[in-house]
Amino acid sequence: MDTPEQPLDVPRYDVEAAVRARYSAASMEREAALCCPVDYDPRYLAVLPAEVLERDYGCGDPSRYVREGDVVLDLGSGGGKICFIASQIVGAGGRVIGVDLNDDMLDLARRSAPVVGARIGYENVAFRRGRIQDLALDLDALDTWLAAHPVHNSRDRAALSEYEARQRRDAPMIANGSVDVVVSNCVLNLVDDDAKPQLIREIFRVLKVGGRIAISDIVSDEVAPPALRDDPVLWSGCISGAFSEYELLRLLEEAGFHAITLDKWQAEPWQVVQGIEFRSVTVTAHKGKQGECREANQAVIYRGPWKQVEDDDGHVFRRGERVAVCAKTFTLLTTGPYEGQTIGIEPLTTIPEAERALFDCTRTSARHPRESKGLDYDETRDGTGACCAPGESC
Repeated sequence: MDTPEQPLDVPRYDVEAAVRARYSAASMEREAALCCPVDYDPRYLAVLPAEVLERDYGCGDPSRYVREGDVVLDLGSGGGKICFIASQIVGAGGRVIGVDLNDDMLDLARRSAPVVGARIGYENVAFRRGRIQDLALDLDALDTWLAAHPVHNSRDRAALSEYEARQRRDAPMIANGSVDVVVSNCVLNLVDDDAKPQLIREIFRVLKVGGRIAISDIVSDEVAPPALRDDPVLWSGCISGAFSEYELLRLLEEAGFHAITLDKWQAEPWQVVQGIEFRSVTVTAHKGKQGECREANQAVIYRGPWKQVEDDDGHVFRRGERVAVCAKTFTLLTTGPYEGQTIGIEPLTTIPEAERALFDCTRTSARHPRESKGLDYDETRDGTGACCAPGESC
C-alpha cells in the first residue's frame, strides 16, 4: 500500500481528530481505500438509500449474527448500513442503537432512518453521539448542558466534571446489561491504543448476561512499529491502530468473555505494509460465565477430537472423562456455543437449587459415576430397553 502523498494535517497524538477528518470527508464522497469487499445479504439492501450503500466502510458483515427480537448495539455505526440491515432482522419487536462520534456520518444515518422505516413499515433504530470507548456519556446531552452552563473558569470545569460523572452513573447513554448483541464493522481499530482496554470493558458492561458480540475488524500478524503508528493517514485508514491477531482475543478474555472464537479469518491480507499483513477477521464471544458455583452432582464428558481442552475458567477436560462441574458451568458447556462438544450427565436425583452447596470451581476433578447415580444405586435391567434414541438407527 502506498501512503498518500499529502498526509492529514493532524498530529499523531490526536487520533480522534485524524479519524474525524477522514470520515467526515468520506461521508460526503466515497473513499474506496476505507473498505474491503463484503458480500451482504441482498434482501436487506433494497430498502437502503443509495448514499448509505455508497458511503459504507467496513470489512465484514456482523449483522449475520443478529437474531429476531434482539436489542442490537452497533459501535461506530457510521452512515447506518449495519443498523438498517439489523433492524430488518430483529423485526418490529427488536431494537437497534447506533453509536458514532462523527457528526457528518450521524447526519447521514439520522436523515436516512425515517426513509428506511417507511419502507419496512416500522422504525426501531436510534442513533446516538458518543465515543465507543465511553458508552455512558451522551455527547448530545453534554452539549445541551454546556449551552446552559458554559465553562469559563476552574469552578465551571469542576461542575462539568461533576455533571459527566453524574450522567455516567445515573443516566448512562447505554445502560448496564441492556443489550443482547454488540456488533461493529471495522471501527475498533480507530480507537487510540490507550483507550482500547476501556473499550472492551464498556462492551462487556452494556451486554446482558447471556449476551454476545460479533466484531468484524482489521488485525495485523505483527505489532505495527512506531513509524506506522505515528502516521495519521494509516491510522484513520484502519491500518496503524489495528489490533494484533492475539491482542483482541486477550483483551476479551481479560474482560470476562467466554467462547471467544475467530469465526472468520481472511486468508488473503487486505493490505501489506512494510511486510506486515493486515486482514479482516470476525470475532464472536459471549458474556455469562460470572456468578456463584453450586454443586448439583453434574458432570460433562468432552467428546473430542482433541486429547484435552481447557475452558475460560481453567477447567481441563480430557476426552471421554467425566469431569465434575458446577451447575453454572454445566449449563454453559451443554448449550449455546459449546452445544454438541460435550455430553451432559445429570444426577439420578436432582438437587434442589436451595440445597446446593458451594462448588470449588478453581480445580478440575473427575466425577465418579456413583456421585451422579447415588451410592445406593443398585438397579438391574435385562437389556430389553431401546439402545438407540427414538428415530435413530443403531
